[in-house]
Amino acid sequence: MFGYIRASKPELKVKEYEAYKAVYCSLCKKLGKNYGILSRFTLSYDFTFLAMLNMALNDGCEGYVQKRCAFNPLKKCNYCKDLAPLDMPSAAAMIMLYYKILDNIADEKGVKKIGYYLLKPIFSRAHKKAARAYPQIETAVSQYISAQNALELANCTSIDEAADPTAKVMQQILPMCSNDETQKRVLDRLGYCLGRYIYLLDAAVDLADDIKTGSYNVLKGRAEGDVNEYVKITLTPQLYFCVNEAARAFELLDIKKYKTILGNIIYLGLEETFIKEFNK
Repeated sequence: MFGYIRASKPELKVKEYEAYKAVYCSLCKKLGKNYGILSRFTLSYDFTFLAMLNMALNDGCEGYVQKRCAFNPLKKCNYCKDLAPLDMPSAAAMIMLYYKILDNIADEKGVKKIGYYLLKPIFSRAHKKAARAYPQIETAVSQYISAQNALELANCTSIDEAADPTAKVMQQILPMCSNDETQKRVLDRLGYCLGRYIYLLDAAVDLADDIKTGSYNVLKGRAEGDVNEYVKITLTPQLYFCVNEAARAFELLDIKKYKTILGNIIYLGLEETFIKEFNK
């Protein structure tokens, strides 16, 4: 989706980084198998996190096998032997992508708008297949987009209200990683915090461009003087709150594997990512 939920690579051990890459490559392979080769180009680290979390709370990917990369036949990559746990994350990726394309068609102008119009039919079939397999994700994402569009049309100036649809869609998707009701409640909270984090950081990253193009951004009416300085002062405390609350929820999960990698993402990666984005 946005690629904001990713690991702090320098802090991973070699074997942890290899496992992280293996899940990334496995999800890439699953996307190609289920939705066509072009879907592989849309992969982001957000869904790698979702895939790893799904496997961490369930059985799956008990081992790896080396095979050649579809994009670089000279290179061998590690892939999970069992790709079934990647069905849900890959479907979520396709559904989110399709609605993102629709959203961009509505927001963009000129050449960019034409480009997204051309992408729409390419991914329409993949979207329908994913929606049939996971109708609950389709419903959640379509409701999220409708709510977000309504807030933008109303020119919503409340950061809390504007961030709520993104937080709620993640709040509905993450609990699908477990069948345990207690764990679902924890994932509900984790999803909400991560969704809010994604929205706030994306709004911050896009603010300067949105001011130039006149596109909606909940931060736009508030920014005065140095936009970058405004973003840092206003959003840093809110992002830290999201990170801290996500960490509290993560600590309550019954993680069966990948605990150090997922912990790296939550405790280190989220903070590192938004600091890097602010410093660009």
